[in-house]
Amino acid sequence: MRILRPHSIQFACGCLLGAALTAASLPAFAVAVITVTDPWVRVAPNGKSAEAFMEVMSSEGGTIVRIESDASIDMSMQSPGRQRGGIGGIALPAGKQVKLEPGAYRLFLPKLNRALKLGDRVALSIVVEDADGVQQTVPINAEVRRRSAYDDHLHPHTHSH
Repeated sequence: MRILRPHSIQFACGCLLGAALTAASLPAFAVAVITVTDPWVRVAPNGKSAEAFMEVMSSEGGTIVRIESDASIDMSMQSPGRQRGGIGGIALPAGKQVKLEPGAYRLFLPKLNRALKLGDRVALSIVVEDADGVQQTVPINAEVRRRSAYDDHLHPHTHSH
């Protein structure tokens, strides 16, 4: 058993007080929790480009400002509709789920640098910027599919006998 002497207790209390004062002087800030669910990639019929889809939510809000992938050097964010023009960002309202899906906001990989087949995995990253300009990079592992896993659940594939 170790007995603390008065000067040891004073030193320990002084260290704790110093740590508490240091922590109190640091600015408090919240880092957004960003969740990505159901990521998947659909390859175009010609096999030369693809689109990526997912659901994204940010606890504090923000904007997807950049995307990156190991499958394509050149990538863009697309607005709803059929037009092919990149947009500067996709807003993520605080606490709201934003669906990137066919016909809606989506990520476009215009020039694939390798052939992708069903079941392949594609590494993606989205960069989300908050209102203060702080950026977070979120890594994503998406499967190459014909349609989302949710759509597969609603319309399971059946074979006729």
